[in-house]
Amino acid sequence: MQLFYHPEVTDGDKEVIFPREESKHIVKVLRKKEGDELHLTNGKGWIFTTQLITANPGNCIARVLHSQMDPPSPYHLHMAVAPTKMNDRYEWFLEKATEIGVHEITPVICDHSERKVVKLNRYERVLQSALKQSLHTRFPVLHEPVSFEDFVKQDFEGQKFIAHCEEDSEKNLLSKRLQAKTSVIVLIGPEGDFSSEEVKKAQTHGWEAVSLGSSRLRTETAAIVACHTAALINEEE
Repeated sequence: MQLFYHPEVTDGDKEVIFPREESKHIVKVLRKKEGDELHLTNGKGWIFTTQLITANPGNCIARVLHSQMDPPSPYHLHMAVAPTKMNDRYEWFLEKATEIGVHEITPVICDHSERKVVKLNRYERVLQSALKQSLHTRFPVLHEPVSFEDFVKQDFEGQKFIAHCEEDSEKNLLSKRLQAKTSVIVLIGPEGDFSSEEVKKAQTHGWEAVSLGSSRLRTETAAIVACHTAALINEEE
């Protein structure tokens, strides 16, 4: 199934007008014609079955035939991940995390962060592409970048974990500590890991230190391991 993303569509709409870029893709690339069915989501859990009534590369119009709300996820995963020095690695994380089913993402600027400026518009496009490719119907919330100190002070519901590489610290495996069907936040540091001061500060604010295994992982790989671990535990339930 080919899934399109149209955030302005709501339940009850009778017609959908696609923007020029999407219309061109529908007609020129996919070769869709009047009468063909198209499926789209608004990123809020709704999926719409529509029928193309105007196949114009500059302005496609479709009639809504059916709409339904997908059931919500049994858990809520918020990944707080430091931006990587190479931007394409962070975009890879965004893509794969969306495919797995992340719900919120916050870029966190840490003591050892080499990249402190991010382009959220570019990240939004990566998320949109991954949402359509993976046939998900809920668009992940992408927050503005925030400093580590400000982030760990916030009040969050559910479990709060910080995954770091310090070897002289007692840590349980994330997979052993995660609870199913709950809200979870996992902090992943930059290249060079969190500073010792950051780890201590997080723990004073109730964050539990965890390990992702014996391998030393890149930032983006560690984030995906955490995403998959949370998804797998909830599937097992």
